[in-house]
Amino acid sequence: MDILQQDIMYLPGVGPNRKKMLSQELGIETYGDLLEYYPYKYVDRSKVYTVRELTGDMPFVQVVGQILSFETFEMGPHRQRVVAHFSDGTAIMDLVWFNGGKYAKQNYKIGKEYLVFGRPSVFNNRIQVQHPDIEELSEELRVKSEEFATAAPANDTNTAVANSSLFTLHSSLGMRPYYNTTEKMKKANFTSRSVERLVKTLLEKLKEPLRETITPDILAKRHLMGRDEALHTIHYPQNSHDLERARLRMKFEELFFVQLNILRYASDQRRKYRGYMFNRIGQYFNSFYMQNLPFELTNAQKRVIREIRKDTCSGRQMNRLLQGDVGSGKTLVALMSMLIALDNGYQACIMAPTEILAEQHLITIQQFLRGLPIRVELLTGIVKGKKRQEVLDGLLSGEVQILVGTHAVIEDTVQFQRLGMAVVDEQHRFGVAQRAKLWSKSEQPPHVLVMTATPIPRTLAMTLYGDLDVSVIDELPPGRKPIRTTHVFDRHITSLYEGIRRQIQEGRQVYMVFPLIEESEKIDLKNLEQGFEVLCQAFPEFRLSKVHGKMKPKDKEEEMQRFVRGETQILVATTVIEVGVNVPNASVMVVFDAQRFGLSQLHQLRGRVGRGADQSFCILVTPYKLSEETRKRIDIMCETNDGFRIAEADLKLRGPGDLEGTQQSGMAFDLKIADIAHDGQIVQMARDEAQAIIDDDPTCQSERYQLLWHRLKELRKTNINWAAIS
Repeated sequence: MDILQQDIMYLPGVGPNRKKMLSQELGIETYGDLLEYYPYKYVDRSKVYTVRELTGDMPFVQVVGQILSFETFEMGPHRQRVVAHFSDGTAIMDLVWFNGGKYAKQNYKIGKEYLVFGRPSVFNNRIQVQHPDIEELSEELRVKSEEFATAAPANDTNTAVANSSLFTLHSSLGMRPYYNTTEKMKKANFTSRSVERLVKTLLEKLKEPLRETITPDILAKRHLMGRDEALHTIHYPQNSHDLERARLRMKFEELFFVQLNILRYASDQRRKYRGYMFNRIGQYFNSFYMQNLPFELTNAQKRVIREIRKDTCSGRQMNRLLQGDVGSGKTLVALMSMLIALDNGYQACIMAPTEILAEQHLITIQQFLRGLPIRVELLTGIVKGKKRQEVLDGLLSGEVQILVGTHAVIEDTVQFQRLGMAVVDEQHRFGVAQRAKLWSKSEQPPHVLVMTATPIPRTLAMTLYGDLDVSVIDELPPGRKPIRTTHVFDRHITSLYEGIRRQIQEGRQVYMVFPLIEESEKIDLKNLEQGFEVLCQAFPEFRLSKVHGKMKPKDKEEEMQRFVRGETQILVATTVIEVGVNVPNASVMVVFDAQRFGLSQLHQLRGRVGRGADQSFCILVTPYKLSEETRKRIDIMCETNDGFRIAEADLKLRGPGDLEGTQQSGMAFDLKIADIAHDGQIVQMARDEAQAIIDDDPTCQSERYQLLWHRLKELRKTNINWAAIS
């Protein structure tokens, strides 16, 4: 058995209790897991200071000396402050414990020499270090400090003492690693230092070099460190240059196998599944293009339709991701793709994450197709009884040509006669398994077009959607004016209301959004209800609608329709209006407590306005006190309307696991060292190498790459959710 598969319990210093804590708190089960539990920071331990040199504003320092005595001070019931007076012969300092003082008194001996590490501060005119890291000074860790002897002033009476007690660390100590631990671990005195000792024990136990996982040609081509050297170096680097090289190697390895898995999966799919051939452009597409097209297509829309046309003629199944900012015309492109399917004798469906969005798509598609002999039907949870049966019968007979629906589309009772094109909107709200269910609706998988208005940075798209070809609509339809975004503090709410009143008097409509966070729905619902009452009092001359996720679908729809028809001037809502609501006359979006929203969500909300020819506004309302990160988010929103810039910033600020949709759909990354937000170049490098291997060995049979295929198989057996990643 590979030593790295060994149960962590058998590592000296662990045992059953620590094994349980390592497993529950850090997910460490084996030697390999411990080796891949990387330090989060390092502190240079190569320099030793004298106590006399220390000041209260220095960062972490280390000194060598002896404990002279202990003192204990009572601090109320069951609380003590323990102070050790410590000296190296140049001056005296205090080592202080508010917790763990009893342990310190029992384990640290007066008169023994220790290496003390910590952050100095000043209390009562004396240097102190709280909760220091203390290590007994062994012979191997020290060398007599020749430099100090020559540098010390001749008239210093303490020189003799200093010469005998001061040491510099042996160069092998280098930089000390620090490991993240949890509160529960700290309470059990299982600290970063404890984890470091276990890592050190493990590295000493590894007699043979660790098995390499990447082929020699890739290592040579990319100038990468060997795996054994990298893993030793990453825990105990001699200097920052070596550390960077080790981190590059381990990041590359992690990202390389993610990309190799995604591309292998995509290659398998392409070989395994033939695609329906859409050879013709016929009556449906041409009639729509000549008679019903509401405006000239943008160049970006034309380019994407050409890409889809090429895919559907290729004989292989299309899997394409269509990215486009809010209002860029993705639905029109999707409809024209579905018309190509109809022209070739197939049915099409579009699946949306919410009933509101599905109904919105239905209305939009029916308006686009007005006058054309095409049967479009809706299938959501509220379509019941006789009407539902009619839709199901129509799908089976082929009379229903386009189906618009929610998750209801993938239920087992829904059977198509000949499904050739499936469009999935706002894909991040659907899990991988749900998408896969669409495939079983047809004798061979339909062509799949995945749409998102949440722009995805390239590095994330390569990892989240690595098996999809990507199309981007990067221009808005003509005549649209950029939305102006402003930040308003809630203390200026009165003047904000005046501005809103002027807009409504000019004939515009307004969205007012309150946050809704699942964990505290009751509180937030109360906020919305209170907010609604306040707004009714602030705007007595206007009519208001109210919409939130807890309402019955029928009531919600009625309120939305009142706003769509212009019967109400203000729509007060939670984020249920984030996607899918299309009211060209609405020109103002007010987001209350904007600090509680992510960047992508704010961008989505902003996209509800700016759909007509009038100048539109997005107003972000926050309290005055904001964290630095929140200020950055708000500033970015005010600076740009570019969804891709916003997505890049969101990725950098929040990390991939928090990005809109990635957590919810089970796509949070199990990356231990790589960071999609900041390692874009390494992602690209890993992708290029993985692609070259798939091109060279599409069936994964070549002897040349067996090392890689074997490693990939090993990784797939671990707890990484590979299916979700791809």
